[in-house]
Amino acid sequence: MRRVRRFFGAACLLCVIPLAAHAEPVITKTYSYFRIGGRTAEDLDRELERRGPVTHTTGHRHPGATEIKFGGEVTYIERGGRCSVGGAKVTLRTNIILPRWSNQRRAAKDLRFIWDTLSADIKRHEERHAEIARNYARRLERELLGLPSRRNCDDVEALVSDLTKTMLAEHDAQQVRFDRVEAKNFDARMTRLLKYRIDQRID
Repeated sequence: MRRVRRFFGAACLLCVIPLAAHAEPVITKTYSYFRIGGRTAEDLDRELERRGPVTHTTGHRHPGATEIKFGGEVTYIERGGRCSVGGAKVTLRTNIILPRWSNQRRAAKDLRFIWDTLSADIKRHEERHAEIARNYARRLERELLGLPSRRNCDDVEALVSDLTKTMLAEHDAQQVRFDRVEAKNFDARMTRLLKYRIDQRID
């Protein structure tokens, strides 16, 4: 029996595996922040447009973003004239980028209330991007471990490569669909959130 270890990796902005056959993927999540100023709603809009992170998928600035990097290592086993996946470990690193308003204490109370609602929604949105990536990392590791054997390791490696490309493309498409739905429903969502928070404050 011979073990052969090979690596793969991919990264995206929104968007390498140690041996352990049945463990969870290695997933890490970090946060970073960019500062914005201003004391009016117009100031905040302008600051978010000027300072927000640029994503690779759109090429535009956004009020928040999630950097996603997949990686991994696959171990192949040659035995009895066949080659199969002996172990796989997917890694996922996400970094959530959020705004931090430096002039919040000096702004009007109503604007602070709106900002609290908006910033909470931005964080929820980016956390969902990270959750989508986590789900795909778990699914990718599971499906890598379930790949069939072949006569040689080059053929199995080709299966690994095809599966990885397909899964990561599906992941990217899912992230884009999520953004599209969220953008379409933004106004209605913010109106509903503001009304809910106002009702909570009155109670």
